[in-house]
Amino acid sequence: MSPREIFALRDYLGPDVAGRTISDARQVVSLTNSVGRTCLGDRLGELSGRSVMLAVSDQLISAIAMTEIDGVAKRMLLCPPDLNADHFKTLMEDAGIDAVVTDHPERWTDVETGMVVAAQSPVGAAAPVRTERATEWLMLTSGTSGVPKIVGHTLEGLTGAIVADGPARGGSAVWATFYDIRRYGGLQIFLRAVIGGGSMVLSQPGEPIGDHVARLKARGVTHISGTPSHWRKLLMSGSAADFSPRYVRLSGEIADQAVLDGLRAAFPDASIGHAYASTEAGVGFAVNDGLEGFPASLIGNRNGVEMKIEDGSLRIRSTRTAHAYIGRGAADLTDREGFVDTGDMVELRGDRYHFVGRRGGIINIGGLKVHPEEIEAVINRQPEVRMSRAKSRRSPITGAIVVADVILADGQDAARSDEIRARILADCKASLAPHKVPAVIKFVQSLDITAAGKLARRDA
Repeated sequence: MSPREIFALRDYLGPDVAGRTISDARQVVSLTNSVGRTCLGDRLGELSGRSVMLAVSDQLISAIAMTEIDGVAKRMLLCPPDLNADHFKTLMEDAGIDAVVTDHPERWTDVETGMVVAAQSPVGAAAPVRTERATEWLMLTSGTSGVPKIVGHTLEGLTGAIVADGPARGGSAVWATFYDIRRYGGLQIFLRAVIGGGSMVLSQPGEPIGDHVARLKARGVTHISGTPSHWRKLLMSGSAADFSPRYVRLSGEIADQAVLDGLRAAFPDASIGHAYASTEAGVGFAVNDGLEGFPASLIGNRNGVEMKIEDGSLRIRSTRTAHAYIGRGAADLTDREGFVDTGDMVELRGDRYHFVGRRGGIINIGGLKVHPEEIEAVINRQPEVRMSRAKSRRSPITGAIVVADVILADGQDAARSDEIRARILADCKASLAPHKVPAVIKFVQSLDITAAGKLARRDA
């Protein structure tokens, strides 16, 4: 048998599809012509066969650099811009990094590494790049205060769901995401734009959401994704008016019925769905029927993705999953049968599984386990509520109680707060076990969101 042909990301770019761009808040760059441009000057050849850390603060430069490095380097570690610098040394040792690509080379003068290559805005390249090898893509897990885990992927695995879905329907797509493309969810959208022949509009850290959405509208965005928390912030901002994407997707957190219904009201003509994916498990499935949870019929082997429920946790096996955790003493990523234990807990209700929370996110109330997401789903379905956060608080009497911070929907009269609080409590008492009912409900103006776009969860 002849060896399989190796494809790199740059092989999906070229002059055959005109008008493709990638843009941020400052500039627009042609994707069509990017194979003839470089962010790395004349130093790309020096990265051949090396293990490269891509530590570029600028998202657009990082995107172009990815297309250059893939197929040249042995492996490429993607670093989101909020990564704690104290973790660099450990991550570099675990990943065997011997070269760093950065747009701030002055910050690396005291770091022991084989090579530092400066990245800059793309300029004309002197010579075409030849694909030499299948580069290993390394990504970092989110949601931990310690050193993140390094997860190893292949480009083939990362693009498995994209290739299976085929090009976006309805003509050339303009993609956008609230995620950073150095995180799994954002990378999936960037890869969809590159492989599917579309354009890409990048998010900008710290950009007011109204300005961000104005950019999305100006660039003609048709396809956009984000976490439920991202979407709740958009709905609260009032910026959805006159924004009319035809494809809206949620991932990264539990998509409860309230946020799905809110998006349906805001974007009545869009295809609205939620996808299940994680850095370790890859893309599992998408749900497009407008309902929270997923049909029980998805359990089993469908289109090469096999799922099962064990001890209440969703487990996935497919060619889209990562192949290993990387580093000294790294744990096994899969069990003996090749399944990734996602740690996402589900519950069968009728013919549908519902996500109830993370195994590691359980709070303890008087010795009883509580998933805060289950409480939030009940609170969020109140028409007066836009977003909520349930957590535990120490109590001298019971040891701990549930408290809830709640953001009211636009137009709600603060004078009705006692009435709304009573309605929330009544629904919680009717829907939840007594120990899950919030003892305190506080109305707030905002809730913290992590750099990964998820609701920040810190118990009192």
